[in-house]
Amino acid sequence: MPVLGLDYGSARTGVAISDPTMTLARPLEVIERASSDAGLAELAALVSEHDVGCVVVGLPLTLRGEHGEQAVATEAFVGALRARIAVEVETFDERFTTTLAARTSSATPEDALAAAHLLQGWLDRRASAAGEGRS
Repeated sequence: MPVLGLDYGSARTGVAISDPTMTLARPLEVIERASSDAGLAELAALVSEHDVGCVVVGLPLTLRGEHGEQAVATEAFVGALRARIAVEVETFDERFTTTLAARTSSATPEDALAAAHLLQGWLDRRASAAGEGRS
């Protein structure tokens, strides 16, 4: 089942999606004002349309790993999203994903690239953790 990755921003939110095997992430689109009723409805429609099993939202911690103003806003968005959709919503440390996206040469919007970077990081960590559990 695919996973949706979100790089939340109050104005623009990048969206990425994994392949069904949860191996690769790719940029999907950008949603304007995702925390608005219209934005949340658009996200709910994407979850349904792509039969998403989980949504991963980037949590912008400070370099010291602390919750700053943007992290607090993101957590409020996550709460609103959880109330709107019936699949699991997780947060994932997104430090440096915007920087990586800015360094990527592509016609794809930077917000969607950042979402793909954070989702790929989540997928890689999940795969690594699953591999460590095997003997």
